Amino acid sequence: MSRFKYEPLLIGLMLLLLLTGCLHVSDRSDLDVELSPAELTWIGDQVFRNECAGRKTCLVHWNEGEAFPSLGIGHFIWYPTGVDGRFVESFPELIQFMRQQLVPLPEWLGDLDPFDAPWPDRDAFMRADNENLNNEELEAKIASLRSFLWATRGVQAEFIVDRARSALERVVAAAPESSRETIHNQLRQLIATPGGAYAVIDYVNFKGEGLSARETYQGRGWGLLQVLLAMPESDDSVLANFRVAAETTLTRRAELAPRAIERERWLPGWLARIDTYREPG
Repeated sequence: MSRFKYEPLLIGLMLLLLLTGCLHVSDRSDLDVELSPAELTWIGDQVFRNECAGRKTCLVHWNEGEAFPSLGIGHFIWYPTGVDGRFVESFPELIQFMRQQLVPLPEWLGDLDPFDAPWPDRDAFMRADNENLNNEELEAKIASLRSFLWATRGVQAEFIVDRARSALERVVAAAPESSRETIHNQLRQLIATPGGAYAVIDYVNFKGEGLSARETYQGRGWGLLQVLLAMPESDDSVLANFRVAAETTLTRRAELAPRAIERERWLPGWLARIDTYREPG
């Protein structure tokens, strides 16, 4: 076959690929979170304030009543060896993201194998974080980790946004078919404004996508998907409706929780955090 007979076929294939690519990009960008550098910084600062009140010491922390430490501006979960927790682990994903961004890691952290939290429980962590024990090696690990996480706050903010961005289409796909269009439209409206984008991004970091069957109490989840499904139909703004749904979803979680600490100590802080889901200024 001559090249002249090939040319229409090749041109047709190229046009098909181009159109397919364009359509694919268009579909993806419909739920793409686009932020200016200033908006990214603002959202990162908001998440850090929510989790740590902006305190450096809180970047490496182990909450009472939890089986894992919480690290970084987003309090990313890191399980110790042998702990198979209910909640999605996110600190190893952050480190993988940093490796891809060629961010230098503290030597001991980069050499860790298996990549599990080096403290078996909260008591061991608290001893390692106690300056009065004069254990320089243990103190040095925590100090270097805090300094590293303080210096990489911007990269952590990028990771938080990237995680939320990659979750949106999966959240829509996981919804009941009859609700997908509504949820798609809700997300599209939310991420169109800085306050709405912050709410979605922070909530995914805070309570997850809502796609893990293990992140449930009595079969009821509390992630982004569950909040979107609970959004009321009202004349209020989509962001106001998101706040109402998030408050309802987290209150239900606390009521179903097997431990009283969620109702008595954690829920008020969760609701205060949800109340920050407003437009800046």
